[in-house]
Amino acid sequence: MPEQPKVVIVMPAYNAALTLERTYADIPHDLVHHVILVDDVSKDATVEIAHRLGLEVIVHRQNLGYGGNQKTCYDRALEWGADVVVMLHPDYQYDATRIPDLVAPILAGTADLMLGSRFLGDPLAGGMPKWKYISNRFLTGVENIAFGQHLSEYHTGLRAYSRRLLETIPYRLNSDDFVFDQDLVAQVVAAGGMRIGEIGVPTRYFEEASSVNFRRSVVYGLSTLRVVGRYLLHRMGLRRSAQLQPRRSAGSTGAA
Repeated sequence: MPEQPKVVIVMPAYNAALTLERTYADIPHDLVHHVILVDDVSKDATVEIAHRLGLEVIVHRQNLGYGGNQKTCYDRALEWGADVVVMLHPDYQYDATRIPDLVAPILAGTADLMLGSRFLGDPLAGGMPKWKYISNRFLTGVENIAFGQHLSEYHTGLRAYSRRLLETIPYRLNSDDFVFDQDLVAQVVAAGGMRIGEIGVPTRYFEEASSVNFRRSVVYGLSTLRVVGRYLLHRMGLRRSAQLQPRRSAGSTGAA
């Protein structure tokens, strides 16, 4: 009888003490084999709470940024033997009860990257600021045109990846900042042979949930446009990017 694929959740954490327990409680533990939290030098009780919940905890010695945190997350998940890796923000903004629907296409072999989209519902009703809604719509439209996709959102903190995807793309070359996620999508599209899907997730905006402020959002938006520009130059052969070259053919079979 074949072994059940291992589903691992990784949580890149920074000052998540107020929301971590609620996020963890919603995880479908009958499906998930392991939960890893990587703490990026939090100033609150995130690490203590994570230990009490029984999570595997990795603590950075210095703050490496959102992207740097994810690199540690994926390195450890692959080392642990994950077949599917779910990246979940521990700020309770994304509904972890939707994880079974998120990973089902990857387990079925019909997708390699799944995104939990707030825009398949009504994010404004969930409290998303209007300026954030408009900027997200704009950036998603630009990325759809550049990447040849038809997704409703690229900027979500609930994602799932196949092992094959993480072993194919050179994610360690990506930014250590928030634009890491967009670097990764560009790599997936550039590699070819990998399928992207999405499901709807409810939006939760509240005081304790982490949210990038307006100034950081402007920097993030400009960085996203640079990612798009780099991808287009690479695709047209005008400026080849090592970051967009797969570590191996996307058609290769990954280790189980």
